[in-house]
Amino acid sequence: MSSSKHSQELRRLARSVLQPGFVGTEAPDWVLRDIGDGLTSVVLFARNIVSTEQVARLTDQLRAENPELIVAIDEEAGDVTRIESSTGATRPGNFALGTVDDADLTASVAHDLGRQLRAAGISLDYAPSVDVNSNPDNPVIGVRSFGTEAALVSRHAAAWIRGLQSAGVAACAKHFPGHGDVAVDSHHGLPSYDADLDEIAAQALPPFRAAVAAGVGAIMSGHLLVPAHDPHLPATLSPRILHDLLRKEIGFDGLIVTDAIEMGAVADRHGLGGAAVKAVAAGADAVCVGGENAEESTVALLADALADATSRGELTEERLTEAADRVRSFAAWSHRLGQDVPVDPILGDIGFVAARRALHTHGPDGALPLTAAPHVVELVPSTNLAIGNETPWGVAAPLRERLPGTTFVRLPHRRLAARPEILAQHALTPATGRPLVVVVRDAARHTWMGRALADLTTARPDAVVVEMGLPSDSLPGAVRIFTHGATAASGVAAAEVLAHGRPARPA
Repeated sequence: MSSSKHSQELRRLARSVLQPGFVGTEAPDWVLRDIGDGLTSVVLFARNIVSTEQVARLTDQLRAENPELIVAIDEEAGDVTRIESSTGATRPGNFALGTVDDADLTASVAHDLGRQLRAAGISLDYAPSVDVNSNPDNPVIGVRSFGTEAALVSRHAAAWIRGLQSAGVAACAKHFPGHGDVAVDSHHGLPSYDADLDEIAAQALPPFRAAVAAGVGAIMSGHLLVPAHDPHLPATLSPRILHDLLRKEIGFDGLIVTDAIEMGAVADRHGLGGAAVKAVAAGADAVCVGGENAEESTVALLADALADATSRGELTEERLTEAADRVRSFAAWSHRLGQDVPVDPILGDIGFVAARRALHTHGPDGALPLTAAPHVVELVPSTNLAIGNETPWGVAAPLRERLPGTTFVRLPHRRLAARPEILAQHALTPATGRPLVVVVRDAARHTWMGRALADLTTARPDAVVVEMGLPSDSLPGAVRIFTHGATAASGVAAAEVLAHGRPARPA
């Protein structure tokens, strides 16, 4: 084979292991061209989505170039939603499902999501998160986890995977070997999980073993350092973790995909190209890119980096070919998975049923429903990059539909920090002579929010407090409502209790 032909073949192999995002609600010309040149996967984000019907047209356009093209999405349901990013998720997230602790309910919610994704032409979902949220200060997992105990997370991970895949969409358990016990967001820095081997085996790995036993199609690596297994390289770049632990010890033979390769935990130290090369050399089969770097030039850069590293011997051609073969095998399997299930776009009410079951209310008998239209104060934290800023959340909007005359204000940290006096002006004064509802999200994790909440409940000890993040025993309030997530479904469930004193029942 001539050197130029060999180089072209290497670049074709390199493109086949990339899973890039792109901008737009229609497929750009460069994506269609790259599919013809070996690209085997794409991934969709909120910027690509208007409606299920529009996504179905988009995926049809993409698959006209390759019927077995892997179309992935980063859709966890719950707080991390792409398919419902403009409206908020109509299904509760993992923490709410773990709180209910009904595996059949979890499977039903995942199956319902799978039907929507399948109708849109999506074949791979980067979900569920099977991280055990054992560190309450974790800035990036939180309510994305099913809970704080490995056994609970394991049974719900397995149920979620079975539910999604029974609807014809491949699941992807993440973030291996477990992102729950860290205090750094890997979008920005390199977290370290400093437990010993025994603790990791007991706390972090069981949900991944359960996912494998449930037949999960893919596993996503986490960008975190796990010194007990590899003191030098983060999991995504570590042969000890991806090959020795995941492949050999756990026995996973499906697709290993990286978390977004442009994230600071790996890209800041190795560059985009260097991180991609090291990931594939370590045992990753597919490289996710494009959450932020969604450009033709980025895909070309990564394909060149992989091909050039193979020519230099830094990445063996055998490993690159093995990764490409596994991507193609997964593409064929996920295509068959979808073909075996009829398209059924009709969605049920299971998400709202689950959100109502996950809601917990603490307070004196007779305190609810509210006797008059309240003033609602929503204290708004900054969210991590996994949660779209465009995704609405809160209780005020659904409560106004149920209690006309409800007023509200949303107060982000930066606004309160610049003008502390607005807490009295916009939160307390409008609530004079009427009920006050304060809505928070992870109040125990945000010092400013805890302080503002304390000021409000000191001035109004009769206030109702709705916590839409992780619950805390120290939360003040005459009545406390815990939704265990900030989805649209959770907001509706809270509004129903505030307006009617009990959740609505399905007809």
